[in-house]
Amino acid sequence: MRINLEIKTLISVFHMDKKNLKISLEVTNSNAESPVERARWSSQLDFVLACIGNTVGLGNVWRFPYLCYKNGGGAFLIPYFIMLFSGALPVMLLEIGLGQYMSRGGLKSWIICPLFQGIGIATLLMLFLASTYYIVILAWGLYYMYASVSKEIPWGSCLNDWNTERCASSNKELLDRLCGTESQYISPITTGQTPEKEDSSNITLRTNLLNTTAVNCSLGHTAAIDPTVEFWENHVLQISDSIEDGGGLVPHLTVCLLVMWIVIYFCVWRGVRWSGKVVYFTATFPYVILITLLVRGATLPGAGNGIKYFLSPDFSRLQDAQVWIDGGTQVFFSAAVALGVMTSLGSYNTFNTDFYKHTMIVAGFNFGTSFLSGFAVFSVLGFMAHEQNVDIDQVAESGPGLVFIVYPKAVTMMPLPQLWAILFFLMLFLIGIDSQFVMVESVVAHISDLFPRQLYKTKGRMILTVILCCLWFAMGLSMVSRGGMYVFQLYDYYSASGMVLLWVCFWECIAIGWIFESEKFYDAIELMIGYRINKWFHICWKYITPLVTAGIFVFQVIGYKPLKYKNEYEYPAWAQWFGLMLALVSMCCIPLYLMGKLLTLEGPIKERFKKAIVPKLRADQICKKWMYKDDALLMQQSWT
Repeated sequence: MRINLEIKTLISVFHMDKKNLKISLEVTNSNAESPVERARWSSQLDFVLACIGNTVGLGNVWRFPYLCYKNGGGAFLIPYFIMLFSGALPVMLLEIGLGQYMSRGGLKSWIICPLFQGIGIATLLMLFLASTYYIVILAWGLYYMYASVSKEIPWGSCLNDWNTERCASSNKELLDRLCGTESQYISPITTGQTPEKEDSSNITLRTNLLNTTAVNCSLGHTAAIDPTVEFWENHVLQISDSIEDGGGLVPHLTVCLLVMWIVIYFCVWRGVRWSGKVVYFTATFPYVILITLLVRGATLPGAGNGIKYFLSPDFSRLQDAQVWIDGGTQVFFSAAVALGVMTSLGSYNTFNTDFYKHTMIVAGFNFGTSFLSGFAVFSVLGFMAHEQNVDIDQVAESGPGLVFIVYPKAVTMMPLPQLWAILFFLMLFLIGIDSQFVMVESVVAHISDLFPRQLYKTKGRMILTVILCCLWFAMGLSMVSRGGMYVFQLYDYYSASGMVLLWVCFWECIAIGWIFESEKFYDAIELMIGYRINKWFHICWKYITPLVTAGIFVFQVIGYKPLKYKNEYEYPAWAQWFGLMLALVSMCCIPLYLMGKLLTLEGPIKERFKKAIVPKLRADQICKKWMYKDDALLMQQSWT
């Protein structure tokens, strides 16, 4: 006899707490949704490496080291670790555990608390928007890697057709060139391009620059623009004056974006059994390159001073609330929580996988990579400061400025600059591509769970993936236009910003900690892994993490400042409103779904609420502890 798979029955069980509260669980059979078995990781190592690849991203390289230096050096580790163990780590454990328990991605997994299924919709929208702009960074890096394979580093000289009269490595060099003689012009960063070695186009350009007049000399008071900056803005981005001036597509960036989406498609097209093997290389080889760059950086003159700046503790900075906000925001960013990705990765585990130990390993690798990157980056920044005879705070930057301006400038000062440039951008490529294709995999998982009969099959999945990749490529074209940098910053600043992530984390903790109840989630974890985890996480889910996320969220709302490009260009009002819409479109899903769910039910508001929080679980997901020992679990079954 077989169970009628389309029958859903309500059963009542007794939750063993002090008040002996009676609750309802809706028991379903997963096979009713799809006769096709859901994909699983081929090994636990696949899962661990995929999680490491997702959490270890560009932020570990370009954001953590700068925040550590900016906020008190070694003292910054105090708020960082506090926020890690009270905020990001509990949420990471919650999301992975939820995915494994429900065996569904970030959208369908929230049937554990149907009233809060808006959380799954919010994470899907955030993932979709983040996947649109994150890959643009990889396209930039891919072009830099391509440009590095040349006889001369193209950003190491002022003798290119994209350079302007203000191109110089320092104000003194600019003044000497504009007001001096030809012999004074030779730049210290021309990488050996003496007049005898120059081609005809460079000779013409140099001659034009050296035909100085009284007017040219009067420009001597104008600040110089470094050749790395001009390469980035005038050649790579070909940036326009405003977001309202699109300026058309930049050909080389469009090609790089297309190549990136083709690579991403072939990383995920066959499902987790295929992508789980891809991460064996993409998640591990970056560490080989990072250690190589660290060893190289540590041998450069001035490297010790850079590392000293990175680590020297300034405990007085801990009195500044902004330091704690930066620590909290960074740790949530770095853990890659609130996007539904960790939930989707956990959903491919078998029911009894010990994800608790795996989560600790992933968190350790995530922090260790941030710290290792800090040593590698600041050893090079110390070298730059030494070579230019300036203080390190004049060369320290974060974000794209570090990756596409500061570090490329540093490699021009090293022997074999092409080698170190290729290694650096290859490392960024591999670190970033992990996060990108895991996000794509998560979006595919979200949608596949809605149509399992069609999309759990390989052919259906491949069609869905190619449609999504084409759609993302079309949307990303706006960011590889000449006004694309302004569009990119809007997406980066608003769509998956700290405020949005914290908002989602807060409601995840409310849903599990208070509605489903953290004690029951503890029982569910014990059912899966066979033992009770540390009580600290129960306290965090119910009390500490909601307070931490709410507190940082309020501070960020109070301290909100409209976006500016390079702290100079002010976006028009319509662009700011578009950015806010990118944030609100995800944030509003949670309260709107909650209200909509209650409105569709009948009865008094209290009864509606009780009905809306009934978890939808399979029989094998129910713990015996949720029943009186003397009572039997009654299930109505229809036999055929």
